[in-house]
Amino acid sequence: MVSQTAAPPTPASTPAQDIPTYAPGELAALAARHGLTVSGARPTLPAYIRQLWGRRHFIAAFATAKLTAQYSQAKLGQIWQIMTPLLNATVYYFIFGVLMNTKHGVEDFVPFLVTGVFIWTFTASSITAGTRAISGNIGLVRALHFPRASLPVALALQQLQQLLFSLGALAVILLAFGQYPRPSWLLAVPALALQAVFNTGVSMAVARLTAKTPDIAQLTPFVLRTWMYSSGVMWSLDHLLKGDRVPHVMMVALEYNPAALFINLMRYALIDSYTWAQLPPYAWAVAAGWALLCGVAGFVYFWKAEETYGRG
Repeated sequence: MVSQTAAPPTPASTPAQDIPTYAPGELAALAARHGLTVSGARPTLPAYIRQLWGRRHFIAAFATAKLTAQYSQAKLGQIWQIMTPLLNATVYYFIFGVLMNTKHGVEDFVPFLVTGVFIWTFTASSITAGTRAISGNIGLVRALHFPRASLPVALALQQLQQLLFSLGALAVILLAFGQYPRPSWLLAVPALALQAVFNTGVSMAVARLTAKTPDIAQLTPFVLRTWMYSSGVMWSLDHLLKGDRVPHVMMVALEYNPAALFINLMRYALIDSYTWAQLPPYAWAVAAGWALLCGVAGFVYFWKAEETYGRG
């Protein structure tokens, strides 16, 4: 007698009319009740700040790794961190100081010029790095979940680390040209802190713009070059603006542009012959205002597009 195995019963299909339907508001409430959130949604600003603070060790390690790898293929290695701004200063001294004679009437022109070049390079490099913050790390952005502001902040920190290396060479140059340490050198610390906040804010704003419109990265060098020439890196704005050759509105704009302010505050801190009288009124207050405005606005502007980075 052949035994027969009964086939497993076929589950009855659920009629379409028996499937519950929810209104959009009810679905949101159901998801919240079970702890579900939208994947990749932008967190609130306080939550975003907490997430960023939680990644502080990653930010520091990422910045240090980028700095170490920057010149890893060059035979002189990390020496280029010092050599690059020194070579720039040498070229500018020959072209502007000698050929164009912008050193005329400027005391301690070499310390004046080198300080300007080093401090300007900090701002220019931070902004340039910001243009590559998202596009240059797109694989990381798409593979891992983390606050994207970590990238422009880390790259700005990398440029600050590089500047700190360069300040050793700057100190040697200042000593060689008779600028010896004095209490005012301590003012370099708040000046650099304000500049670092300003640079980071602008870097984050540029990072968002270039993530959406990559062509902006091609325009950045031209904008930076124009900004450099109008910031008194190679010549004294104080001498240039004397007399009635420049309209008053233009004079105020040049004196209070943030790059010029940070450069001149560092010159005031480090160079004996650069006096308080050569700074525009309320220089420290305006520099702090620029740092606060750009730091906060740049951060908020970047955060508002958090969920869009790496998509598309």
